[in-house]
Amino acid sequence: MALSFSKIPTKELVKGVTGKYAHGSTFTVGYVSIEKGAIMPSHSHIHEQTTHVLSGQLEMTVNAKAEILETGDIIVIPSNALHSVRALTNCEVIDTFCPVREDYK
Repeated sequence: MALSFSKIPTKELVKGVTGKYAHGSTFTVGYVSIEKGAIMPSHSHIHEQTTHVLSGQLEMTVNAKAEILETGDIIVIPSNALHSVRALTNCEVIDTFCPVREDYK
């Protein structure tokens, strides 16, 4: 069954960070918009996560190591790793989580 992200309701994660999420039986994928200056505070979860930067530039800190990610970059965040994000510009990213993010349904 095909889904259109334009028809999926938007979920605000924190101020300046919104996403639209689709769920399979073993994973969740999200199209996420991050406003310049927005911060996703340090957190962890059981899910393994990939973040693929479609546009923009952001600083991602994983297990106390900060990296600047730019358009085309992808990062793999291990399960239970402490991580945070700060948008240096307006950004669009694709986040994938395994297992399913039940809290994003």
